[in-house]
Amino acid sequence: MFKVEDFQNYGKEHFEQCVASATSVQHGLQAIASAYGDYTKKSFEDTKSFVEKLSGVKSLDKAVEAQTEFARSAYETFVAESQKIAGLYSDLAKQAFKPVETVVSKFTPAN
Repeated sequence: MFKVEDFQNYGKEHFEQCVASATSVQHGLQAIASAYGDYTKKSFEDTKSFVEKLSGVKSLDKAVEAQTEFARSAYETFVAESQKIAGLYSDLAKQAFKPVETVVSKFTPAN
């Protein structure tokens, strides 16, 4: 038979886990937003540096060389930052569902 206290404790526990999940989601989203901001800032700075370098070039060969170097650097930075941000999204998903897993595990029969 169910007791009122058991039901209240379950509700309180569930609420606390929801708050914990929301807090971890908030921190994860802040980390992701910060990573996007850092990448955007670095990208603008690199582009500015490239344009300054390109404006001082006197020959076509040097311009092509500068463009190639910039494209390679931009691609490598993009790949590295994309992997970093993907890892942050993965961590966010794991953190967000951790409290839910504990609630579900209580109602899952043990084999």
